[in-house]
Amino acid sequence: METLTAVTRWLAKQHVVTWCVHQEGELWCANAFYLFDAQKMTFYVLTDEKTRHAQMSGPRAPIAGTVNGQPKTVALIRGVQFKGEIRRLEGQESDVARKAYNRRFPVARMLPAPVWEIRLDEVKFTDNTLGFGKKMHWLRDL
Repeated sequence: METLTAVTRWLAKQHVVTWCVHQEGELWCANAFYLFDAQKMTFYVLTDEKTRHAQMSGPRAPIAGTVNGQPKTVALIRGVQFKGEIRRLEGQESDVARKAYNRRFPVARMLPAPVWEIRLDEVKFTDNTLGFGKKMHWLRDL
């Protein structure tokens, strides 16, 4: 199976992303439900601008993060580590992403938080179901 296909299929089945941001020597991580766009290789998340991680991100920031399941056995471990960029969406771009996010997570209609895009630039997918320590790598063409 092609790496990109394997990664996108798995990410489409998950729903929580963890990302970490760095600013002036300080690190902070956050978790959120995500909507995954396989065509753009991006996550859309909602997070309030007053949160520590949003304040540290500003309108745009480099980040690293993970998406992982919670298997009870090592043989079933699957997970993604990534590097990319987070940015707060504005205008029509935000409206389109928000409508799609609300379809996936209807409870989000009640949350006034802005939409953020996490662009994946590098992905490492570990899939022990294909053999212990099986790793696949993907890089965005720049």
